[in-house]
Amino acid sequence: MALTKIQIVEHIHNELGFPKRKSVDIVETLLEILKRTMQNGEDVLISGFGKFCINEKKARRGRNPATGDDLMLSPRRVVTFKCSGKLREKINRGGPSSPKEIHNS
Repeated sequence: MALTKIQIVEHIHNELGFPKRKSVDIVETLLEILKRTMQNGEDVLISGFGKFCINEKKARRGRNPATGDDLMLSPRRVVTFKCSGKLREKINRGGPSSPKEIHNS
């Protein structure tokens, strides 16, 4: 099961005591900042969490898996995520602050 945007809003509302509407605004604003930054081709580094990297893919030859036909894939940007060492350690260690705990609360 994945953590959803509404669950993040609920956590902010419950843990910080902000009104629901303000919690929604905080989450929406944060996500818009992240999207706008990556849309501009910039990476996003969140200390202790990880880095969202924008990588440029060049045009390349590909194949349609359904038909087997050759085709040219357009150049595009892709987003990758590189986990921080601190987050990797927490994930591998488990414990009360592990992602599973957050999902099930």
